[in-house]
Amino acid sequence: TQVLRKSLQRGVLLSTGSFLVYEVHKLISGFAEVHASFKVEDVIEQADYLYGSGETEKLYRLLIQHKNSDDAELLWRLARSSRDLAQLGSTSAEVKKQLTYDSLEYAKKALEKNEANFAAHKLYGICLSDVGDYEGIKTKIGNAVIIKEHFQRAIELNPKDATTIHLIGIWCYSFAEMPWYQRKIAATLFATPPTSTFQEYAANSHLKLFSCLYAADPNFYSKNLLYLGKTYLKLNNKKMALLWLSKAKEYPAQTEEDKQV
Repeated sequence: TQVLRKSLQRGVLLSTGSFLVYEVHKLISGFAEVHASFKVEDVIEQADYLYGSGETEKLYRLLIQHKNSDDAELLWRLARSSRDLAQLGSTSAEVKKQLTYDSLEYAKKALEKNEANFAAHKLYGICLSDVGDYEGIKTKIGNAVIIKEHFQRAIELNPKDATTIHLIGIWCYSFAEMPWYQRKIAATLFATPPTSTFQEYAANSHLKLFSCLYAADPNFYSKNLLYLGKTYLKLNNKKMALLWLSKAKEYPAQTEEDKQV
């Protein structure tokens, strides 16, 4: 009887101990999850601050530490950061190429983690276009439809994103400006080749929205001003072309792309 009583007492103690261990494990796991969540938000906040400050290299060093993350918000920011670093004049041609391909991989991974993330679609379209510069005109034209689909999906998810609307406009402009030999390549790749004209582009609501965006925020995007000017020039409206190209010229250059514009 005494042996049985001791065994039962020992069993209760072990059960109690196991229960306590289980509860402590749950508590620690809960803290770990909260901490992980807080850490992601903290990194994103820091990343957005560095991006707004134009700290391209610092931003890349921060985000590259999270290249294996499962968070789409971190991954699309890493894709953008990799691309921005590739655009710097100080970046060698070899490193630029590697960063260009890396940025596409990060954007692709962001989409795999969250297909409903508009920024991931936007970056994927941009990075796919960049990679086309290394893979030849046939590949670049072949990817054109895919790129536009991702831009359109981004707009579906966030109709107010001015940058994506701008990118759709650039897409139309590129096809309107496509030389004859590239149109022949497009004709061999697609049953119905993508087409666009400057008249179509000018009549498109995107162009009107670009003007409205300028009225709301003159510093929206230097390239937006450039393409407004170029489009009006193609339409032989030199007065409006001069207006927008002058604004592009006077735009306060903060990034490498601004300087190129």
